[in-house]
Amino acid sequence: MKLNFMPKTSLGRWSVWLQSFFLVGIGISILLVNGLGLLSYDNRWWDITVPVIFSASIVAFVLGLRAIRKYRDSSVLVYISTGIGLLTILFIPLHSLFISD
Repeated sequence: MKLNFMPKTSLGRWSVWLQSFFLVGIGISILLVNGLGLLSYDNRWWDITVPVIFSASIVAFVLGLRAIRKYRDSSVLVYISTGIGLLTILFIPLHSLFISD
């Protein structure tokens, strides 16, 4: 099994791009809230941003799994993208266990 860095299938590329969108979106959000202090986690933008960004990560996970299993895309970036997607899926229920409002 040859391991490539870049994905060979279109599903693999979509998975990597959607996961990149997730990482950049989360990074910008944290920078705007914690780094620059321009926004707050209590604002309405957070209620809209999080579902969109997390949905992109979950879709990237599904596309990455499909690229790996069905089309045998064995690139490093697809595996990383799928791993981040799995962590995102695990974060959602585990985070809600430890919320104290």
